[in-house]
This record gives sequence, structure tokens and C-alpha cells, in this order.
Amino acid sequence: MSLRITIDVFSGRPNPVVEVSGRQAKEVLERIKPEGALSKREVELLTRPHLGYRGLIFEQIGVQTGSLPRTFRVVRGTMLGPDGARRTADEELEDFLFRRSSPLGKVKVAPGFQRFLSREVVRFHRAKFKSPHKVHKPPRCRCAPDYEPSWWNDGGQKQFGNNCYNYSANYRTDTFAQPGLAAGAMYTALTCASVRPAAIADDLIAKPGAKNRCPEDGHLVALVIAPGWDFHWYRKGEDGMWTHKPGGTPATNVDNSGHLIPDPRTADRGPYTSFCTFMVVKHGHIKIR
Repeated sequence: MSLRITIDVFSGRPNPVVEVSGRQAKEVLERIKPEGALSKREVELLTRPHLGYRGLIFEQIGVQTGSLPRTFRVVRGTMLGPDGARRTADEELEDFLFRRSSPLGKVKVAPGFQRFLSREVVRFHRAKFKSPHKVHKPPRCRCAPDYEPSWWNDGGQKQFGNNCYNYSANYRTDTFAQPGLAAGAMYTALTCASVRPAAIADDLIAKPGAKNRCPEDGHLVALVIAPGWDFHWYRKGEDGMWTHKPGGTPATNVDNSGHLIPDPRTADRGPYTSFCTFMVVKHGHIKIR
């Protein structure tokens, strides 16, 4: 028996994955055993759209423990699976798994990752999610794609295989597309200065002076960066509002505070503190992979 554990924290780049087996896997599963049920409001808070840490995704490999689904998510002492949400036997499971002596505590994405992750876990646990408030909607964009979340949010290959870059470009690849990869000019650092030219190599058009205005042809997207860690993209829709897709999670039309997004520059973006630029995607002219 083995467990594949994914730390769901990035939006653009692939998430860190660790595999544990044998006695170690059995101990983790014992701590997860589902117990009390949650209220509807608690479930809404734990499954809200979010940039930054979103919990741990578990996949049982080989022999499966009968009391648990093959794939499920654990966050804030709760197991979220296809049959609903239940509290875990050990509500401090995440703290246990992130200790330095544990497999997740030894993950080395880059120097400082554990500090970054710790901040993001705290951010998620303290976040307050509000109902979307009314906003003054900007002018409509005749060439932009409609917001059709159900097409992306299939709970399967389309949702899990396509990230924020796929969504912003409205281009399905099922590869978690990376800026510049298709052109042989992939970014080399998680900075605006590196990701922006990589996207231009994919034939996106830089429009730093767009100022949230609809282009005459194609649709407007926006690049933001969690400095040194990840990139994220938004896209402007036909109704003039912005939407996005955090990694393999569902596409959404709200920010980290639960507000609608008339302008990504002023949205609650969690750790993606650097607004890089606006760009234009011309339909049929780009190629990403």
C-alpha cells in the first residue's frame, strides 16, 4: 500500500508530490479516519476558490482502505471526498505532516519553500470568505469568451489537467500548460521579467497600457506572480468582468475574499502580490503546451 500526497498550493506550475508507503502510509490513514459531519457553511468555507494553499490531495495506490475513497482532499482537519465532508480523527493532521521529520516537511521545491508554505497554510486558515458584493460592471467585450465554468469544472481531465494559463488563453491542452514551453522558450524564473517574454514566445501580445480596456480583437488576460514561487493568469470575459482558474481547482469569478473581479489589479490575490502586465490573446494565433 502507498499514498501519493499532493500539496495543493500552486496555480500555474505543477504542485509538489510525495509518495509514502508501508507503515508510514498506514499511520497517516489511521489519522484520517472520518468522524463527525460538517455543516453546509463549513463545507463552503473549505471548498471556496482560493489562490495559495488549498489543502492536501491524497490518492491511494494499490490496495485501498475500504473506509476511505481512492482520492480525497484533507484541509483544516476535514476530509473532502466524493461522498461529502467529514472531520478527520486527527484534526491536527496537517501540522503532523508538515513537521521537519515528516515526508512533507522534507519537500524541497526551492530554498525557503517550507516558510512560504507555512505562511500560506496560516493564510488559508485565517481567511474569511464573503458573499460576492455588487460591483459596477465595466463595458462588455464583444470578442471575449463567455464565463462557462461548467465546461472546465468537470471534476476530471479538463479540470485537473488544465491550469490558469490554459483557462486564460481559453485553450485546452490537458498538460498544465507552461508559458514558453511550446515555443522552446520556457521561463527560467518565477518573475515578471521571465514569465512575460515566455508568454510572448507563445504569441500572446503584450499590452502593458491596456488599463483594463477591451481590445478590438481577441481578449484581454493578466499575469500576476507570487515572487519566486508561481505565476497566475486571469482573463476578461464578454461581460467585462474577470475570471480565473487556480491550478487544477474549478474556474471561478471571485477572488480570495469572495468578491467579483472588475479589475485584477485590485483583487485579493493572496500570495500573488506582483501585478505584471495585461496581454492579448488572439483566437487561433497562439500555441501553448
